[in-house]
Amino acid sequence: MRQDGYYFYKKRRRFSEDFLRDTVHLIIGILISLLFAFILVYFLGMSTTVSGDSMSPVLVSDQKVLVNRFVYKLSQPKPGDVVIFLPNGNENTHYYMRRVVAVPGDKVLIEDGVLYVNGTPSDVVTGRVNEAGLASNELTLEQGTYFVLCDDLSDSDDSRSANIGPVESRFILGKVWLAFPEGDSGMHMVD
Repeated sequence: MRQDGYYFYKKRRRFSEDFLRDTVHLIIGILISLLFAFILVYFLGMSTTVSGDSMSPVLVSDQKVLVNRFVYKLSQPKPGDVVIFLPNGNENTHYYMRRVVAVPGDKVLIEDGVLYVNGTPSDVVTGRVNEAGLASNELTLEQGTYFVLCDDLSDSDDSRSANIGPVESRFILGKVWLAFPEGDSGMHMVD
C-alpha cells in the first residue's frame, strides 16, 4: 500500500540458498578442523611444563614444551634426544625430561668424571659428570632400556640414581621437540 509517497508494505527478507549452503559448509569446515586439531594433539602430541632446572640451560623450570608422542611408535630414541618419561612407570609423579646418552646394547661407564659409551667418551655429554652412581661399574643396557642424563650434570636424578636407573621404553612418553619462550629467550627446537 502506498500513501502519499510512502510505502508501508514491508518486504520480507529471504535467505538465499547460496548463503545457507555457504554457512553450512563453513560450520562443517570448522568442526572438521577442530576434530583434526584434537586428534593431532591427543594422539600425536602433548604439552607440559618443565619441573626443575635439571635440563638447564636448554630447558628451565616452568618453561612450556611440546612433546611428540608419535615419533617413537615409528622409531626408537637415539642418543641426544630429550625424552619425557615416568620413572618406573609411576603415574603419581611429574614427568621427567632427560637426554638419552645410550641405547639398548650399549655399555655405559662413568670414570673420572667422563661418560664412556662402548669404551669411548660420549659426544652427547661433554661436561664433567660429578657422580657416577650406577655407572661407576660398566653397565650393559638390556633390550628396551635407555640411559638418560640431566643436562645439568650436578643434578643426579637420572639413570645414575637407583630410584630411576635405566629407563624402559614402555615408560617413555615421547620426544621433547619444541620449547616456548621463557624470559628473553625465543621459541626453539630442542636438540
